[in-house]
Amino acid sequence: MNAFGLSPLLRQSLHGQDITHYRTELLQKAAQAPTAQTLLDLALVMQLTFEPEQAEAFLTEALKVQQVFNLAHAGRDALRLLVVKTPGDLTANTPIECILENAPVHMDVVYVGPGLAWPQTLPPHDLVFVAVGEGDTHTPVLAQLAQVLVHSPVPVLNKPQYIPQLSRSAAFDLLHTVPGLHMAQTYRVERATLERLSAGHNTLESLGLNLAYPFIVRPLGLHGGIGLSRIDQPQDLAAYLADIGAELFFVANFVNYASDDQLYRKYRVVMVEGKAYLAHMGISTHWMVHYPYREMKEFAARRGEEAQAMLHFDQEFGQRHAVALNGIYDAVKLDYFGFDCAETRDGKLLVFELSNALIIHACDDQAVFPYKIPQMHKIFSAFYAMLRNTVAVQTAP
Repeated sequence: MNAFGLSPLLRQSLHGQDITHYRTELLQKAAQAPTAQTLLDLALVMQLTFEPEQAEAFLTEALKVQQVFNLAHAGRDALRLLVVKTPGDLTANTPIECILENAPVHMDVVYVGPGLAWPQTLPPHDLVFVAVGEGDTHTPVLAQLAQVLVHSPVPVLNKPQYIPQLSRSAAFDLLHTVPGLHMAQTYRVERATLERLSAGHNTLESLGLNLAYPFIVRPLGLHGGIGLSRIDQPQDLAAYLADIGAELFFVANFVNYASDDQLYRKYRVVMVEGKAYLAHMGISTHWMVHYPYREMKEFAARRGEEAQAMLHFDQEFGQRHAVALNGIYDAVKLDYFGFDCAETRDGKLLVFELSNALIIHACDDQAVFPYKIPQMHKIFSAFYAMLRNTVAVQTAP
């Protein structure tokens, strides 16, 4: 992997190490010889040090020089993977550098997007993986890729035409008829509508939507709980809008998924070739569960429960929700994707959101989460096996 690759930098950052010295070193290097690779490395470091505007600027400059970069070298007989990305932050694309860390794969990436057409010349590759995540701003590039890759002489994993259906609003239409699954319908609502609602000029009933208090709201395009809030009454909405300047929001009914002990358990599940794997389980006293977070680090019992959930996932969670999990895979039609979910009080699989760009990694502190590294490697091994199987089928006589 590149010395400034995502996995090593993320691991250092999650372990509390200072990575700002890389920023200084790379800025000095760029001043002497501003190569595209140095600019790309700078963009990554600045994303991880929470300097998004500078990160975007350096990435833009790097892509003016070249669109194709090497992510990982491997031996002569190694599988050759071409990854397709689009410019953006760490949530814009599948974090494939983490998934294939140390795998025997020769990996190149090509960036496409506004002003970045599909190159005429590409490095040799055995298959293509589309890493571009779902997003309103990604719809044009995914449409472009669907036209280009339909003619690919090698297999294409995560076909781009299926990625837009992962959006919060489209996912309900895709999944709400799956047996054993529950998903709150998500609506796109303009700020002006919410302002009228908060002022009492409209009621929820008058909107003609299947909404009731409490409901949750978040700005379009934000992830990780940023800007997400529960609205219990119109006054809450007024206070929320005073703090959030967005013009378009996702709104959905709040589903109380607290267990009998009044703790909330949120699962992150990924699917590789149709098989479900548990990436993490967060347990919290608050309905908005982030991971990792203070409670999981503080309470050994909760980490113990997560470890057991991973150990017995196939026999317990996977078995309980086998029909729903199979239904999700059949509907989504992607080779690799993930979703955050929980269990309702009546035993259904409660799906919050789908994504092909969820951050999964093996970078947590092993002293605190010793059980997580083997679990993540199980997922990564399955992903690599998917690549090998795909190539083997393609080359079979």
